[in-house]
Amino acid sequence: MSLQFTDEEFQSAWKELDAPQLDGGWELFTETMGVQIHRLYDKETGLYEYKVFGGLGSCNPELCADVYMDLMYRKHWDGYVKELYEKDFGGQTAIYWEVKYPFPLSNRDYVYVRERRDLDIDGRKIWVILARSSPQTACAEKKGVLRVNDYKQSVALESDGASGTKGGSIWLFSLTNVRLSLFCFLPFQSGVPGFIKDLQTACGNYKTYCERK
Repeated sequence: MSLQFTDEEFQSAWKELDAPQLDGGWELFTETMGVQIHRLYDKETGLYEYKVFGGLGSCNPELCADVYMDLMYRKHWDGYVKELYEKDFGGQTAIYWEVKYPFPLSNRDYVYVRERRDLDIDGRKIWVILARSSPQTACAEKKGVLRVNDYKQSVALESDGASGTKGGSIWLFSLTNVRLSLFCFLPFQSGVPGFIKDLQTACGNYKTYCERK
């Protein structure tokens, strides 16, 4: 996959670990399982942008990044994946992701590019993953599935000083007349704990999964 992101974008992502940028209307929305969720209202779209800061006590950051990047493995542990694959769409490599939504909501899908960099910042090991929609990618929309046209995400991970990971994640969604929630499918209060628990389990099982492939 060709590089889609600048050095400045990666720098901005990891710097949020040290100094979260929460000026200009950001508010603390909720806190659960040691994770803080902040949101910013967009008057033009009527939607929210979210920033999430917290950690995984039982997963080291490199393992967490590996699990996060492994699309095939995600199909095993994320029950909300309908379709997820990487392919060439009209000359550009991108990822297609369809997310299951509970009835009566329609499924959502995304076509996006992403990039991971493993950084050494003055001796600090930081893993950063960036993703955003790829509207120029030729991928026909499906009947009955809502396309998320402006999806952006940045994830920065580093050691918490023990055996776990601390990290920050910025989630931006835009879809006309639809309010989306973190992790794309559940309300924050229930979605965050469930996702964290599933991700921790996935990290714990990843070595076995790789050995069986």
